Amino acid sequence: MVSVPESGSAYCPPDTPLDVVHDDHAILVVNKPAGLLSVPGRGEHLADCLLTRVQAVFPTALLVHRLDRDTSGVMVFAQGPAAQRHLGLQFEKRQIKKTYAARVWGEMAARRGTVDLPLCVDWPNRPRQMVDHENGRAAITDWRVQRIEDGTTRVRLMPKTGRSHQLRVHMLTLGHPILGDPFYATGAARDFPRLMLHAEELRLRHPDGGRGMVFRVACPF
Repeated sequence: MVSVPESGSAYCPPDTPLDVVHDDHAILVVNKPAGLLSVPGRGEHLADCLLTRVQAVFPTALLVHRLDRDTSGVMVFAQGPAAQRHLGLQFEKRQIKKTYAARVWGEMAARRGTVDLPLCVDWPNRPRQMVDHENGRAAITDWRVQRIEDGTTRVRLMPKTGRSHQLRVHMLTLGHPILGDPFYATGAARDFPRLMLHAEELRLRHPDGGRGMVFRVACPF
């Protein structure tokens, strides 16, 4: 029997080697492939994830943040509790800057903008999220068009907050769902081999000394 995760598709994580972007005594940066969970899911069939793969090679690595299963790109891990606390505080204070690359359905008319819409879980349909002005938590995304191609738009997304599915829901509210999104795209917009969302760049301060660092992985689509 094939186990099916919440997205409705069988979990078949890619069998690819660990792609290390940077490692030192305090931090580890890797390129997460699309289709791989960041952390284990519920059940043995969802045990394979980036965290366990990382810890098999770097036993002291600790989780700092997550990317959605279907999102690829830059993830940072802490090498030990002290670095984990330092990086966690940077995320909490919104000092870490993230840039995503995405392809969305349709041709966006404006060149740039900001979505400021609060989000919360859509409980009957979880893990889907939804805009909720009464109960939602603040969620802000800056976006900028890169180019138009074949009836779709390539955009850069700069989230100011880190809510679950934030970029996916915010682009949906603009009428431009991210291509290949199994939760929010419909029809032809969903008919793509993967979610066209990639964590392209991460800017942070090194836990040991505070030096500014930039990590970037080119968009694969």
